[in-house]
Amino acid sequence: MSESSEIIDRELSRTTAAKSAMIAAVVAVIGLIDAAYLTAKHYTGKNVPCNIITGCEQVLNSSYSEILGIPTAAFGALTYFLAFSLAILTVYGNSKMWNLFGILSIIMTVFTLWLIYLQAFVIGAFCQFCLLSAATSITLFIIFLTSKILLKK
Repeated sequence: MSESSEIIDRELSRTTAAKSAMIAAVVAVIGLIDAAYLTAKHYTGKNVPCNIITGCEQVLNSSYSEILGIPTAAFGALTYFLAFSLAILTVYGNSKMWNLFGILSIIMTVFTLWLIYLQAFVIGAFCQFCLLSAATSITLFIIFLTSKILLKK
């Protein structure tokens, strides 16, 4: 492979990661807004409107809605903020952050799958805001995975 070909491949990889990271940043903001909303509702004690499906209050008032006294949604807001930050750092040229983003997206997806299991088989109810967060987390992982597949071609 010639030197110019290697330069083109490096630039293509950087561009692909940057485009994927920009999309991921937007998705992470959606997750951040959702998780911040649920965190605020938790601390104010106000009911969350459940317009699409029923069961939000059952999920959000379950013993799984907190970890060590902190709302699960607050942990979600923190991880979405971290995902957003890593994606933005990637957009601005720090390609190592994209691999950290990938690790975070895997952790988020595994935790999300656990929470979906709890809703389906333990709590027996679903929360539309929790499902939005699940879709957002899984989408972040898919964006990362897709970028890695594209980079290998």
